[in-house]
Amino acid sequence: MRTTYMDTVKKAQENRKWYVIDATDLVLGRMAVAVATVLKGKHKPTYTPHIDGGDYVVVVNAEKVVLTGKKMNDKKYYSHSQYAGGLRTRTAKELMENQPEKIIEFAVRGMLPKGPQGDNMYRRLYVYVGPEHEQKAQKPEAFPLEVK
Repeated sequence: MRTTYMDTVKKAQENRKWYVIDATDLVLGRMAVAVATVLKGKHKPTYTPHIDGGDYVVVVNAEKVVLTGKKMNDKKYYSHSQYAGGLRTRTAKELMENQPEKIIEFAVRGMLPKGPQGDNMYRRLYVYVGPEHEQKAQKPEAFPLEVK
């Protein structure tokens, strides 16, 4: 018996799980790779590149993520207002003080596919400052990540 395309899509979408990751003392890049892998669905044996079969990820304690080396002062985040002279540059240190969840969001977003499929994956990411989150009703499981 052959598996049809629609059966594959339905199976991929109905098996979505919720995972929670505690960012305390985790290196930003290594954690972002793991989060992007879960959002894409590459951790599942049923992974198919053209089907969005990833899971939901909740990241807590975003302010406690670690950047190695001198990245805290040297790494820069750019945004432009589309007006002349509208380039805004912020260091990782400034962003960590004001909006620590944005650092994780930028890192994970850069590792997801570009286009509509990547947009849908990114919508399943929830990042929170502090240990509390709003997705307790979904009963997220702890995703195993080790500190290196």
